[in-house]
Amino acid sequence: MDVHRSFAQVAVLDQGKVMEEFRVELDYDAVLGFGQTLQKDDEVILEATGNTSAIVRLLTPFVAKVVIANPLQVKAIAHARVKTDKVDARILAQLHAAGFLPEVWAADDDTLNLRRLVSERAALVRSVRRVKSRVQAVLHANLVPKYSGHLFGNGGRDWLSKAPLPKAERDLLGRHLDELDWLKGKLEKLDGAMARIALNDTRTRKLMTIAGVNSVVATAVIAAIGDISRFPTPDRLASYFGLTPRVRQSGDRGAIHGRISKQGNAIARTMLIEAAWSAASVPGPLRAFFLRIKDRKGLNVAAVATARKIANLIWQLLTKEAPYRWARPAFVAMKMRKLELRAGAPKAHGPAGPARDYWIKEIRHREMELVAQAEAAYAAMVEAWRDRPPKPQKG
Repeated sequence: MDVHRSFAQVAVLDQGKVMEEFRVELDYDAVLGFGQTLQKDDEVILEATGNTSAIVRLLTPFVAKVVIANPLQVKAIAHARVKTDKVDARILAQLHAAGFLPEVWAADDDTLNLRRLVSERAALVRSVRRVKSRVQAVLHANLVPKYSGHLFGNGGRDWLSKAPLPKAERDLLGRHLDELDWLKGKLEKLDGAMARIALNDTRTRKLMTIAGVNSVVATAVIAAIGDISRFPTPDRLASYFGLTPRVRQSGDRGAIHGRISKQGNAIARTMLIEAAWSAASVPGPLRAFFLRIKDRKGLNVAAVATARKIANLIWQLLTKEAPYRWARPAFVAMKMRKLELRAGAPKAHGPAGPARDYWIKEIRHREMELVAQAEAAYAAMVEAWRDRPPKPQKG
């Protein structure tokens, strides 16, 4: 099936020959009717597009298998001078019959639902940023000096109400602030729904033990990964996030490593880079790694390299089901309590829970000293590497 927005071109391949070609309208009843004409031993092939999951869900009960192809790799394998819907449908069928079709993983319903929530949250965050930029533009256009504190906090909102603006500009500012409040209300509800899912997911709670990884980052990563067993190595997972460099090599020439590919889940990649910046601000082995790369390559490269390191660490934790060695128990308990409150848990008054330890200065400092020792040990190990003479080149 060569899938488009409103229809799909179908090529029926049997024993290596195209037996039939026709179109199927992509509405619910038409796709369901098409599925009822199929046999139990048939296999359906289509490329990954925006409406693929709906087609897969409707056709799966009627056939032996529904295969989703990677459109980028199909294009690279089957580039043709003549490109039509019929040719594309035939190529998909022939590649699958020959065993050369690059397949992608079909996410289950729970993973698809989580991905929708993550995408919706990312869109809301972008909208919030746009509205904040419009507020700043109104102030800049009217020569209002910059506010020294948090402009959109309580103090900043009070300052905005007294800013010297003409009536028309003040009305515009009020509309922007009303829109901002509405968006933040939607974002709060969405965060609550995602927090309730995160609380019931052991994978998310495990990832939150890593420095810099909060519930939002962990949920976005889990939604992108789905089943960790489909990634045989940590590098495959990092490549899926687009955090590995492009490599070009031909003949006797050495490999040329370029910038990261950025091919993969953009939301999860962004979240991991944000987690890397956060991890670089607290003591621990991840900060030691960040500082080592920063000294050689600069801040931005160090953040991306640390994000890849976190992706590799995530693979280890999810695959081997081992705890994170350098987790800070009191800090993790505090993060979990905040997650519970975001999910709607009551603010109970009574015996203190495990999150209380974070607010005890001695316990908090003791945990920070432990991870600081790990950071120092990593730095010492790196210095030992540098002291070794280079190996002699053969030949």
